[in-house]
Amino acid sequence: MTMEEILIANPKVSVIVVSFLITLVMTLVTKKFTNQNRMKELKQIQKACQIKLKDARHDPGEMTKVQKQMMDCSMELMKHSFKPMLYTFLPLIILFWWIRGIYSPVFSSWIWWYIATGIISSMILRKVLKVV
Repeated sequence: MTMEEILIANPKVSVIVVSFLITLVMTLVTKKFTNQNRMKELKQIQKACQIKLKDARHDPGEMTKVQKQMMDCSMELMKHSFKPMLYTFLPLIILFWWIRGIYSPVFSSWIWWYIATGIISSMILRKVLKVV
């Protein structure tokens, strides 16, 4: 029995398994190629800035200063998140092309099952593996 036959035999379960495995690999790549401590610091800074922003509603000068700090944190977070994306982008494109070829003829709503499973898996795996 080939891999394609196994996947087609029970498409909903196989989409869930494939989505979970892809999400697991992407989460591990993210954990490996990002500075998790710095990412946690930046998230904490952003939370503090949100509180400061609420307190500084009536002071435009202070609001501008806090917004600039938040923007700097956001830019650094984005810079950190691009690194794992560079490693996973091309393999994911190829994998999606292959998966689409398998599921499209037999299971037209496979993409929605994949997306839902990916979102749920990502939330769970990020908590379990402590990935920011």
